[in-house]
Amino acid sequence: MPSNQSPLGALPARFRRERVLIVGCGDVGLRAARALRGRVGLIALTSSPEKFQRLREAGATPITGNLDAPDTLRRLAGIATRVLHLAPPVREGAPWWRDARTTALVRALAARSLPASLVYGSTSGVYGDCGGERVTEARLVRPGTPRAHRRVDAERAVRWFGRLGPAVRVLRIPGIYAPDREGGTPRERLRKGTPVLRREDDVFTNHIHADDLARACVAALWRGGPQRIFHASDDSDMRMGDYFDLAADIYGMARPPRISREEAKQQLPAQLLSFMGESRRLANDRMKRELRVRLRYPTVESGLRSGGAQG
Repeated sequence: MPSNQSPLGALPARFRRERVLIVGCGDVGLRAARALRGRVGLIALTSSPEKFQRLREAGATPITGNLDAPDTLRRLAGIATRVLHLAPPVREGAPWWRDARTTALVRALAARSLPASLVYGSTSGVYGDCGGERVTEARLVRPGTPRAHRRVDAERAVRWFGRLGPAVRVLRIPGIYAPDREGGTPRERLRKGTPVLRREDDVFTNHIHADDLARACVAALWRGGPQRIFHASDDSDMRMGDYFDLAADIYGMARPPRISREEAKQQLPAQLLSFMGESRRLANDRMKRELRVRLRYPTVESGLRSGGAQG
């Protein structure tokens, strides 16, 4: 299926009266907008006027607002029948575990006629380290980093909003990649020769192609039960080091060196180490069954090879 085609196919005429608000029009938000273009009314919130032209090209009407300035969000009340929220929390803030942006958004949306649905793009990091176990959506969250704590807080905020009536769906998202996404392939890290963990110390990691994620976001606007959580992940089942070895082989580059966890603590930055300290394998059955998403790139290999050696 072409990346600009909606996973819902040709929407019935009644859907053309729908107005979808996209909050957080980065790479995935723009992909979702292009998938919906011409099928619904599209509105995109941005705090940067310089992004207006790009948003219009994706088929969206841009409006100005800043999630860090709640007073600028008043015009969002009643503006849309469905909302896709992909804006990340701020990296730093007090208190460190709060996502004030999501709280400000849902309060603004609650001020007038409520949307039928809201989809929130969260992270699989809310589970913390699972010791390589297979994880379903029923698993309790156990965030181990400030950024994961902020995502848990955002999930609480949108689920509170769901109790007012909208069908809220949370997508827990792993690593996003795509050959045409800025920073969306391992090429730069391979070029730097950044080490990976030796197999006995390595962690399981999860991925989703940006096009498949955009399609899951669009599907969740209409499908899935209220207050429902979904893993937006592909079918891959691999360790982090194997992922980089695979990418190196596809790109014709040298495989990264393997080091022990103790050596990694001495050589690698704290943020990278935090990713190497969490191991889990996401089950995506619910996404495929309830959202009826058919992955265009079911494995990392198929997604990386789709970009060829230029990935």
